[in-house]
Amino acid sequence: MKFIIIISGLLCFLSCKNDKTTQTNTETSETSSIEVKKDSLIFSEEKHFKSIKQITFGGDNAEAYWSFDDKQLVFQSNNKTWGLNCDQMFIMNNGENFKDSKPKMISTGKGRTTCAYFLPDNKHFVYASTHLVDENCPEVPLRKNGKYVWPVYDSFDIFVADLDGNITEQLTNEPGYDAEATVSPKGDKIVFTSTRSGDLELYTMNIDGSNVKQITNELGYDGGAFFSPDGTKLIFRSSRPKTEEAIKAYKELLANGLVEPTEMELYICNADGSDIRQLTNLGNANWSPFFHPSGKKILFSSNFEAERGFPFNLYMIDLDGKNLERVTHSETFDAFPVFSNDGKYLAFSSNRHNGGGRDTNLFIAEWVD
Repeated sequence: MKFIIIISGLLCFLSCKNDKTTQTNTETSETSSIEVKKDSLIFSEEKHFKSIKQITFGGDNAEAYWSFDDKQLVFQSNNKTWGLNCDQMFIMNNGENFKDSKPKMISTGKGRTTCAYFLPDNKHFVYASTHLVDENCPEVPLRKNGKYVWPVYDSFDIFVADLDGNITEQLTNEPGYDAEATVSPKGDKIVFTSTRSGDLELYTMNIDGSNVKQITNELGYDGGAFFSPDGTKLIFRSSRPKTEEAIKAYKELLANGLVEPTEMELYICNADGSDIRQLTNLGNANWSPFFHPSGKKILFSSNFEAERGFPFNLYMIDLDGKNLERVTHSETFDAFPVFSNDGKYLAFSSNRHNGGGRDTNLFIAEWVD
């Protein structure tokens, strides 16, 4: 959904800059399962982070989503030291880290997977996989005619599995791409992206796969959608071509199972697709949005301030598009922010503390408004 391959693909644009001053004092909490510590993982300007903990230590790790009871998280990784050739799904308990261990894999280990999300019972999750078409990892094109691209695999379908990795249900069976599924906090609906109409549009369905409804219908890529805390709204990223040249380029790429994600803005609408409006107009790539626990703000990743495509940092903005605030101050890549259901913690992916390499790891921060 959010296609973890953006991490390695965009890193080629990284320009070297001076390191920022970091905090080094420590603090512990007696009540949290997360180790509460302020250390060099937090940059001095990051006032919303009271503490931070690194969870993974190698490979590309992203899209960590909390169970409804906040006791566990699912995430995707392609860590080669875990025997992986492409993204598979893993589970962790709140408070774990995997510096010297490997988490439990809960996908089939076949094909490529993306976008796992817990269901309300905390015992099952939804995710997309290509394994029905090919048990091998599909090809990952990163460039088309010199431009950075994301693959949109027609072989992706959405499945339900238990926490032992057993697939219990297949929710989609339409020709084309079905992926990027997330679940409403109300526990009644799933939103996902599909090409079943011939374009990349948003759809909703009941958690059993019934009552599928199309939410968006304008030409362009609509994806990475999340429900508001009360389930009444959707926030998503979109790349909507306007000029004749841009429309032609978009259609040609999509016909080849590709999209170009370098120009995206955020849109918001009611959960039924009504009252859709553009939230950001910042330029460059604005993506991986997630609602603040209050439901009144959006946290997202953007490179709109970058000169050469990097860095990506987290920003926060009101639902009316005002009061834009920079949250992280990395010189590389921060993205995929996701609040715990109780609003106390933020899981996100970052290149920080990776020794200058390309590994993208998961972090959990204690959040302060």
